[in-house]
Amino acid sequence: MSYHNVEILFVEDSKDDAALTIRALKKSGFTNKLHHVIDGAEALDFMYCKGAYADRSPEEFPKLILLDLKMPKVSGAQVLEKIKSDPLLKSIPIVMLTSSNEGPDIEQCFALGANSYIVKPVDSDNFFHAVKEIGLYWMILSQPAH
Repeated sequence: MSYHNVEILFVEDSKDDAALTIRALKKSGFTNKLHHVIDGAEALDFMYCKGAYADRSPEEFPKLILLDLKMPKVSGAQVLEKIKSDPLLKSIPIVMLTSSNEGPDIEQCFALGANSYIVKPVDSDNFFHAVKEIGLYWMILSQPAH
């Protein structure tokens, strides 16, 4: 598989949430360069060109990372902390897209450098609208740091 010019790295362990998010991004025209991984360990392998991603170019980074918080192996908070502490990667916007609306989770993510924190709406219409807006803002309107 080619990982050339991946624009969105989507990190989500829930099959249902992933399918909903990918469908919403597809309907909004944002999936042509999306890569979905199922946990934080795979996300770090992708970003650091390790394991299954050893052949990925280390000079190409996604424009946006959509990151779930609660995942097996490596949590979203751990992925966030690792990427935001790396001088080469810290300017990549990371949007936490999670079901947790707990104050401590939100505070921790912003303290670690999250660019945005969005609680997944329960209603599918609201979820679709939220994902569409995320794509529009971060992929079209927002200007990258580099």
